[in-house]
Amino acid sequence: MWIVWMLLILAAVFCLLTLFLVCPAFGRRALRQPFAGRNYAHRGLFTPDQSIPENSLPAFEAAVSAGYGIELDVQFTGDRKLIVFHDDTLDRMTGTHGWVRDFSWEQVSSMSLAGTQYHPPLFADVLRTVGGRVPLIVEIKSRAEYKGDYLNALCHAVLDALDGYDGPWCIESFDPRIVQRVRKFAPGVLRGQLADCSKGFRSSGAKALPAFVMSHCLGNFLGRPDFIAWCPAPRNWVIRLNAALGAMMVNWTALPEYDTAKLEAGYDAVIFQWYAPAPHYGSR
Repeated sequence: MWIVWMLLILAAVFCLLTLFLVCPAFGRRALRQPFAGRNYAHRGLFTPDQSIPENSLPAFEAAVSAGYGIELDVQFTGDRKLIVFHDDTLDRMTGTHGWVRDFSWEQVSSMSLAGTQYHPPLFADVLRTVGGRVPLIVEIKSRAEYKGDYLNALCHAVLDALDGYDGPWCIESFDPRIVQRVRKFAPGVLRGQLADCSKGFRSSGAKALPAFVMSHCLGNFLGRPDFIAWCPAPRNWVIRLNAALGAMMVNWTALPEYDTAKLEAGYDAVIFQWYAPAPHYGSR
């Protein structure tokens, strides 16, 4: 009989530990109201041929004109200027080989986005362009090798840039250390944990264990996110648990070939690309 009791105790401890690791924030539902029931243009309203490039000022102006919320990416240049740019490297979008972090803003500002007349913008210029007219989902880019002081400076720079901004904004990241810092530095801000499925993380080069940890949000205890931004794959049991516990659910990135009506029915907000949904819909 004692073996049965021991197993029950171990099972209870395991369940409690799991809940501690993965639980979202509680009691902050009012914060999500400006963001819920909306479609968000992924990296702005850019075109498939990049004639209006992703994360460019015209892409953001087009999204605002259409009434869409905006999702965008921010990171540091080598001289710690905040720019809006997705990739860790410049190769795909500018044709210049190398890490964004190794180039100064003066150098990056002279680079063409996808062969157009536009260049990667400063975050401050994007904020002026949007002007508070639509909600922003700001993804802070990070990497495993970035450590305490660098992450602190990055988060403070983003939060300082948004201080006094006249419009709704929230912050998300794949890195739970970023979400933790947002929780610490700006506890009143809506914060989100980006997550991909294990297969998605593995295809990006992650090893099996880190891919499992990240895809199952085992770092939620650090940042206690208000929302989970989940990929197109079916939700794993931890993502379903977060939804059941009341986390706001955001989908990324919806494409024209998906059942977009189903996504809108199942998610509080949808980040989309290359189709034209209604700006607003009824969230869950």
